[in-house]
Amino acid sequence: MKKFSVLIAHYNNFEYFKDCYNSLIKQTFQDFEVIIVDDCSTDDSFAKITELTNKDKRFRLFRNEENRGVGFTKKKCIDLSSGEICGFVDPDDALVENAIEVSLKNHTTNNVVTYSSFTLCDNNLKPQRIFAHSRAVKNGDRKFFNIFLEANHFFTFKKSAYNKTVGINPELTSAVDQDLYLKLYETGNFTFIKQPLYLYRLHANGVSQDSSKKIKLNENWQKVLLDTLERRKINKLFGEEVSEIKNLPEFLKVKQNNLLAKILRKF
Repeated sequence: MKKFSVLIAHYNNFEYFKDCYNSLIKQTFQDFEVIIVDDCSTDDSFAKITELTNKDKRFRLFRNEENRGVGFTKKKCIDLSSGEICGFVDPDDALVENAIEVSLKNHTTNNVVTYSSFTLCDNNLKPQRIFAHSRAVKNGDRKFFNIFLEANHFFTFKKSAYNKTVGINPELTSAVDQDLYLKLYETGNFTFIKQPLYLYRLHANGVSQDSSKKIKLNENWQKVLLDTLERRKINKLFGEEVSEIKNLPEFLKVKQNNLLAKILRKF
């Protein structure tokens, strides 16, 4: 099997990272490296991570000289990786034991990405429910924008495909994963793994629980969608000029959630 790079953009998250770390060392597939880039944490978590991982040469730690944000940090993770296949894991989340093995088995010459179903967990990483919107997406649809987060964790990609893109936008402070997903979608086929491979922790500091972060997330999501439309040379959506649409995420949610759209998504 191909070598795998686990990519972790870290900031002030050591207590949760311990679960992430334990899930990695228990993987059924062990030929991987872990690239951790710390975004200049303000607590002592970087020192603690260094101490926790320093006996395992698979873990490679780096640190930004100043706080640069998640877009810059995730881009740096990819740039520093050496695996043929890569996958991000947030430091407050974890993988199931066979996540890497199953993902690699689903990588073929006919695809550039695999992604799976995933489990929503409580603050203690206790499973609560399966994320409802994960599903197989139609490949090659220039009007696919992942509005309902159908393609999500555990998301793994061929680095050769990533290198065909302009890369993650380093200026983004959120919606970074969506920027990555949509750029990779334009390079080749996605494969859905129905099995849940990722444990997503819901906690008070998460974007979905913080109203101020939600506002910034929507602004960044708007930017990602505008960039995507420009790359795909799409000037109109549902009969309206893109330049006239003030809130693209909300506009697309409404337009792509009608009965006909729901039916078409099944084919």
